[in-house]
Amino acid sequence: MAYGHLFIISAASGTGKTSLVKALLAKKPELKLSVSHTTRPARPNEENGVHYHFLSDAQFVAMLGRGEFLESAHVHDARYGTSQAQVLQSLQAGVDVLLEIDWQGAQQVRQQYPDAISIFILPPSIEALAQRLNDRGQDSPAVIAKRLAAARDEMRHVVEFDYVTINDYFDVALEDLLAIIRAQGLKASTQLSRYQTLIQALT
Repeated sequence: MAYGHLFIISAASGTGKTSLVKALLAKKPELKLSVSHTTRPARPNEENGVHYHFLSDAQFVAMLGRGEFLESAHVHDARYGTSQAQVLQSLQAGVDVLLEIDWQGAQQVRQQYPDAISIFILPPSIEALAQRLNDRGQDSPAVIAKRLAAARDEMRHVVEFDYVTINDYFDVALEDLLAIIRAQGLKASTQLSRYQTLIQALT
């Protein structure tokens, strides 16, 4: 069986990344989303083990000390991390894995998996991003201002990624993501492994 592809999707908060990833997984159910660990409190609609693995700060630090994270970051006063064992197990089983992480985590992952395919999602404008954050109704104006400042810093790292899409029109951005996934599945190295018997017979 072919070794799975590792995809990274990053974006500034409020860009629509989570909604796009959800739609992408609905279109590509064979793609496995890695569930991250975090120390931030769960939101009302979030379920432990489904949206995140919610940990105390002490639990997270203990895992970090044992070297259990493929990547970890401190973002918006909370810690986030990806289980190295879970990702490796899926890739070795030939499953394509999707990491929904920030640019800091993407840098760490590329150090260990230089073949990882990284995608950055941009908003159509800073004004649109501010409006989306306001429309959530989850944060105070002070928190939103802080998130916008952080977003500008995050978006400066867009040049480090393999692919970039702009989430102006949701359906177009989703098709962009699907096109990237499809293209990686059609690479010669993947197809030669997947259809080894056929290709041997043909050549």
